Amino acid sequence: MRPIDAQQAAAALRAAHDDRALHARQFAAQGRPVVGYVGCDTPVELITAAGALPVRLAGRAGRDTSLARTYLDGAVDPQVVNVLAAILTPEDGDPVPDLIVITHDCDASLQLFYTLRELRRTGTHSCPPVHFVDLLHLPGEATRRYNLGRLSRFADQLAAWRGRAVNAAELAEAVADHDAARRARTALRKQRASALTGGEALRWYAASTAMPPRAYADTLTAALTGEFTRPEGRPLFVSGSTHDTTDVYDALEGDGWLVVGDDHDWGDGGDQPPVGEPTLEALTDHYTREVVPSTARTPQQIASAARGAVTRSGAAHLLTYCRQYDDAHRWDHPARAAAAGVPAALLRDQPYAGLDLPALTAQLAPQEAQMTR
Repeated sequence: MRPIDAQQAAAALRAAHDDRALHARQFAAQGRPVVGYVGCDTPVELITAAGALPVRLAGRAGRDTSLARTYLDGAVDPQVVNVLAAILTPEDGDPVPDLIVITHDCDASLQLFYTLRELRRTGTHSCPPVHFVDLLHLPGEATRRYNLGRLSRFADQLAAWRGRAVNAAELAEAVADHDAARRARTALRKQRASALTGGEALRWYAASTAMPPRAYADTLTAALTGEFTRPEGRPLFVSGSTHDTTDVYDALEGDGWLVVGDDHDWGDGGDQPPVGEPTLEALTDHYTREVVPSTARTPQQIASAARGAVTRSGAAHLLTYCRQYDDAHRWDHPARAAAAGVPAALLRDQPYAGLDLPALTAQLAPQEAQMTR
């Protein structure tokens, strides 16, 4: 990759976010496969080592989901329904994967897997092959052994899909590339609050899930060398449901807020240490202990993490955002709010890529007034 300046790098990150199929089309033009994945604990190193581009499947505000709701509807996170719509009826900017990989990071992902598997079994709709990687996140040696078996099986499935097994050199290069991307993301997390709006930070994060990892690491590193002016706005920390689009952040910041931190896995919560050793055993340890979906964290872990994250980000307010049918986060809100020690709001049953701004103001205003007495 040729060296680029900070401005060009920032534009490249935005382009990868705005057109999530940009790099997928380049891979396809070269005759190289694209693997769409769902789940923050997807072992992307194995996909990269198999010669494919891993692209995390995302929704889009305003998408027509009527066909998807024919097969997946009811009490299910609308974000996953939106992703199903992107698979069944892709639009411009949607990657068209040759293979789909889904993990059990939450119940909605599991429902998506069952739906796609049944559509393929019945021939109801043309879908790519779909693999399920069932990783657990409990402490103990039994969990580690189970996950090692799941990763070994996934490696075998990829070998059968592409016609040969991943060799040691391919795995070593993939681990090194993804570790470089992880280090660049960590640098972004440390710098974002003083340099970027929350929406722009989320765009830069999301680019990591649609670009080749080494290209992303180099591009983000270059972008972070730019000159920044701290954005204006009331500093806000966002917790709760994941955000695979910037619509909620853009709406908040259009209303005078500044999202200085978050803990979902598309944003700061996706921060991970490097894997290090290029072995299945090291990948097993990493995805068992270092990549833990929010659904696998205890209330005490969530509260403790919120306290530290709010303090580090300099946030003066906390928002727990719960999308419709993604209610688990609301049960952790009281402990999270108490630990954060700042005015806190809980927004429930929010539509996909939208939020109730008046309700946010109504909850925070009395707390702010009380603090100024």
